[in-house]
Amino acid sequence: MPFANRADAGRRLAQRLAYLRGQDVVVLGLPRGGVPVAMQVAEALGAPLDVIMVRKLGIPFQPELAMGAIGEDGVRVVNEGVVAMAGVRLEEFALVEKRERTELERRARHFRGDRPRIALEGRTAVIIDDGIATGSTARAACQVARAHGARRIILAVPAAPPGWTKRIGRDADEFVALETPEPFFAVGQFYADFSQTTDAEVSACLEHAAAGFTDSAVEVGAIDDPPGRDEEVGIDVGSVHLSGHLMVPDGSAGIVVFVHGSGSSRHSPRNRFVAAVLNQAGLGTLLFDLLTGDEELDRANVFDIRLLAGRLTEVTHWVAAQPEGRGTRIGYFGASTGAGAALWAAAEPGADIKAVVSRGGRPDLAGPRLGAVTAPTLLIVGGHDDVVIDLNRQAQSLLVCKNDLVIVPGATHLFEERGALEAVATLARDWFVEHLTRTTQPIA
Repeated sequence: MPFANRADAGRRLAQRLAYLRGQDVVVLGLPRGGVPVAMQVAEALGAPLDVIMVRKLGIPFQPELAMGAIGEDGVRVVNEGVVAMAGVRLEEFALVEKRERTELERRARHFRGDRPRIALEGRTAVIIDDGIATGSTARAACQVARAHGARRIILAVPAAPPGWTKRIGRDADEFVALETPEPFFAVGQFYADFSQTTDAEVSACLEHAAAGFTDSAVEVGAIDDPPGRDEEVGIDVGSVHLSGHLMVPDGSAGIVVFVHGSGSSRHSPRNRFVAAVLNQAGLGTLLFDLLTGDEELDRANVFDIRLLAGRLTEVTHWVAAQPEGRGTRIGYFGASTGAGAALWAAAEPGADIKAVVSRGGRPDLAGPRLGAVTAPTLLIVGGHDDVVIDLNRQAQSLLVCKNDLVIVPGATHLFEERGALEAVATLARDWFVEHLTRTTQPIA
């Protein structure tokens, strides 16, 4: 098997593309599977990473046949020959384009958040997918990149069928493929792990790149994206409007509300990764911003645990009022200062929180309220995070609820080391599955 997974394929592809280092390059991944491959290439080249958002425009009565493609900022590529051959009227074309552009813009917002598209004018665009099958999407991506002003286009993939460059033609200036064997059945045959890449993983890759590849060492891997409610939400707390992302798989038995730490947000790649693991286990998740942009400018708000806990309590009421939240067990996942807010809110009378997990947390910030926490609490700390280990041990001595302290060997505060964040996600998943999905047995 040539590649262990997409990250392995990306590292090996980066070696082939090493000659591009130092050039004015933008690495563009095709969502979803191409993005974790592209992340490895961008990091190795020291180049910016973005997604190349493409939607093929299918003929109304034969959608698999493309009559064109669209990209962001109004870019449109039309295959006039196909349009004429199929007899597609202008109003039919416009209807298809409108539908596909709505979806393209939705997905772009979902992946990038508030970040703008990286400009391609006059630059070299390196377009990457996890493999080429028919080549139609990759070709459309090349056309869109050209329309965005890219000076040079390189299409690079780990695996492709023999003769694949003829399918792309002149839409790319250069082609790179690590494997082109005969026979070629499907892209997945070249990977030991070809699990579906999730939206959360794509967003985590882009966050990681936007932070200069320094904020997380997430190994994007095999987490399927379960069906259910998956959308951006707005939550009104008094006069303040908070933004969040709610994901509740069908049949979910519990929902975990994430409480981020200081300097972070609902877009935290670490929390997104943990959330994706919980979603795969059948648990719902809500990642939300505790403060508005203006409030974050006042650093006092970031450490106002009473304020943050109050916000969390109101957001929890909102979750419980949703159709998916009625009668559902709710837990908290807190990171850094967010762990203090989570434990403070869990100690409120009538809170009815069923489980709390703290990642590199500051439970000490909940102070004397720790003794009022009734929810089973798991404290996870990195083995090299000495100060926080001591704070967690002191806080644990004040907890009277069921609790445990797990130290992840070799990990620092942000769990950046290889495998460290995966360990956190596994511990959190098991804790929440035990305490949020357990049903009460009737008394005999």
